[in-house]
Amino acid sequence: MVPLDERFTQLLQGASRAWRQALERHLKARGLTAAGWSAVAAVAASERPPSQRELARQLGVDGATLVATIDRLAAGGLVERRQDMHDRRIKQIVLTDKGRALAGEVQREAAALRRVLLARLDAGQLAVAAAVLEELQQLLETA
Repeated sequence: MVPLDERFTQLLQGASRAWRQALERHLKARGLTAAGWSAVAAVAASERPPSQRELARQLGVDGATLVATIDRLAAGGLVERRQDMHDRRIKQIVLTDKGRALAGEVQREAAALRRVLLARLDAGQLAVAAAVLEELQQLLETA
């Protein structure tokens, strides 16, 4: 029998992977990868255009990895690199009109997917699971 702590982490990883795969199936129809969508969503949620370095840090990816993702998004007309007004060495990532429209569409689709899937779970259990995951995240961030 698998110990509870090990079972929990296996299920957490498996659920995360399954969630990402379900979302990726929807994103693929729009020509996006999960990495591309993560970048678009992060830029859309930013109060001001992030620099490439800020965006990489926010997404938890290496700067070189993000460059390739930004290159693909720029080639697709979804983002632009703009020079920072105060420091010409810094490139800010800005959504184009096409990128903003796509971000809105995908956010609506992701919210609909989330509602459909989570509606099948007991609301009380969902609240407990959310509380446990919040606490786990805090523990991990301070570990």
